[in-house]
Amino acid sequence: MNPSDWIIQHRFVDLHTPWLRLIGEYITDDKEQALQYWHIEKADSVVVLPIHRQHILLPMPVYRPGIGKATWDFPGGRVPDNHSPRTVIPSILQRELGIEPTTMSHLIPLNSVGWPVNSAFSNQHLYGFVAMLDSFAEIDSALIDQRIPATQSGVQKLREQLTCLQCRAVLLEWWTNQ
Repeated sequence: MNPSDWIIQHRFVDLHTPWLRLIGEYITDDKEQALQYWHIEKADSVVVLPIHRQHILLPMPVYRPGIGKATWDFPGGRVPDNHSPRTVIPSILQRELGIEPTTMSHLIPLNSVGWPVNSAFSNQHLYGFVAMLDSFAEIDSALIDQRIPATQSGVQKLREQLTCLQCRAVLLEWWTNQ
């Protein structure tokens, strides 16, 4: 038996919600051992790096219950069923930064196929985008916590502040591929 021959013997839990699916299965592995395996499939994620006048915009920190503190993150969210990652970005930017869709001059995908985010407790894909905003766009400063220069020193400062692994991946992918 090779790794592609793992066999699902029985699915004993299959719980669906709009944002995640909890699955419990008995699986026979490549060594023919019976395993009880739990995993969660989540709706895919989008993370957007907004750039305005050569500055990366960061919204106000948001409290994250899983780590017990507020953190800086780029705008982002889940991709509902029957939507593409690109189509949810205008509403994400509007909600988190008050940015009107008409102020985006370019929306640049960092990956055409989502990066797999895979562990026993999270199976999903991450889509990264850069939203270049028109220089004439007026951004509500009440919704922006930081404007970080899109320079090597600015990116280094931002890397030190970001704890979100997905945000760091998007930042580094953008920076290394400029």
